[in-house]
Amino acid sequence: MQYICLIYHDEKVFQRMSASEIETMQRDARAFDERLGKEGKIVMARPLKLPHSARTVRIRAKKRHVMDGPFAETKEQLIGFILVEAESMDEAVDLATICPMAKTGFIEVRGLSFHGDPDLEQPKT
Repeated sequence: MQYICLIYHDEKVFQRMSASEIETMQRDARAFDERLGKEGKIVMARPLKLPHSARTVRIRAKKRHVMDGPFAETKEQLIGFILVEAESMDEAVDLATICPMAKTGFIEVRGLSFHGDPDLEQPKT
């Protein structure tokens, strides 16, 4: 099954990092991707442009509303993703645990779903 590991980070943390620290983080991230590739676990991994370059789109009352930047009420913003192939959620979480970005940010792990999948239904309360 495929799982997406959404990588969240506080953009201000990057601003406080030295060039050497950023270079080390990027090198470690590439090594992580290569390791998953050799293990046949990675489908795709991509960083995203920094959050301040984003736009958020909403349609309300048939009107388009576009805001600069992401809409979030947290310090952490989505900065990238890794699409992995894993036997279970536990294995996907184990893979996220060894991702270098988990050391300074956090990673949300979700299984991929498809239209018609019963898992898309809202949980019954």
